[in-house]
Amino acid sequence: VQLQASGGGLVQAGGSLRLSCAASGRTISTYAMGWFRQAPGKEREFVAAASWISSRTYYTDSVKGRFTISRDDAKNTVYLQMNSLKPEDTAVYYCAAVALPTVPTEPRRYDYWGQGTQVTVPA
Repeated sequence: VQLQASGGGLVQAGGSLRLSCAASGRTISTYAMGWFRQAPGKEREFVAAASWISSRTYYTDSVKGRFTISRDDAKNTVYLQMNSLKPEDTAVYYCAAVALPTVPTEPRRYDYWGQGTQVTVPA
């Protein structure tokens, strides 16, 4: 599976962005899909993930109520709608995929990664 993330940019605090992750090579319909982020000097951290078995979604506490992950298997694309952005959301955002019925939150459990897209929210 090849993943291509896009949609990042510079946005003022309180603004919104929608990230997209387009998959190719295989259908993502049997893959758990996740979004992670990595800020300078920090480890890559879990942001959100979506199951392929159920409609369940998972979020890290700091983005609950502000971010929404969704998947469109017909388009082989996963989205991350980010609202009420804060300076602490500044990071490179990565999408990832793994062929598991569960939804891991650890980066090491994902097999496929996109190249990352930069999100910057100035203080």
